[in-house]
Amino acid sequence: MPVYFVIAKSVVTLAWAGALSLLERLRPASPRPPRTNAPRLVHNLGLWLTTVALSPLLTAPITVLATQSDLWSRPAAAPGDWMMNALAAAGTFLLLDLWVYLWHRASHEWPLLWRFHEIHHRDAFLDTSSGVRFHPGEVALSALARAPLLIAFDVPLTSVFAYDAIVTLAALFHHSNVRLPARAEAMVRHVFVTPSHHWVHHHAVRADTDSNYATVLTLWDRLLGSWSPTQRTLDMTIGAENAPDLPLARLVLQPFLRRA
Repeated sequence: MPVYFVIAKSVVTLAWAGALSLLERLRPASPRPPRTNAPRLVHNLGLWLTTVALSPLLTAPITVLATQSDLWSRPAAAPGDWMMNALAAAGTFLLLDLWVYLWHRASHEWPLLWRFHEIHHRDAFLDTSSGVRFHPGEVALSALARAPLLIAFDVPLTSVFAYDAIVTLAALFHHSNVRLPARAEAMVRHVFVTPSHHWVHHHAVRADTDSNYATVLTLWDRLLGSWSPTQRTLDMTIGAENAPDLPLARLVLQPFLRRA
């Protein structure tokens, strides 16, 4: 993967995160609970830095190997055939977005996967930093599970990189505590995941937690019956039902500990 792709993604991601963080201060959707920000940032950024540190050893090699597989190769569209290239790009985007939806749903329904994904849901408040709060084990398992799909559909590495960049920006956005105009958000929500849509997913009531799984396109929640009728309210309790947040070291170990 060209180095400038990595640099460009990093610059855009940091700029986007910075802009959302600023907007959270200027136009917060929900009041920030007192004296909780510092521990949360340690947890969220600590998990993110752990995932980033392990990426060159786990997730990146898995993805690169899967996209470089010689199992088969589909004919490439001619560089000047913009329509075929556009259709191929759109098809790849929909394929990857549907896969993320299905993986996310499986992470709630399969106990082994929920052990890892629950770490993301233990966050007791949502803001931009919540968008990068994932257990490194979950990220590695996701890369492993996606590899057969990339091989089967001969997905190019650049397409995976582009989609993953979009997912990162989308996750930062829909976890953010930015107050958007209600009418505008309602319109956008028909197509894209918005904070109000995703915050319901983080409601500490399991019926709502097990809904609104989409990451970029809300289309999948509508088609596959996981759209929650619950509307976001300011007094909505955020977190995993009956599972409070934990110190950073315990969050890393939690998926591997025996449950009572």
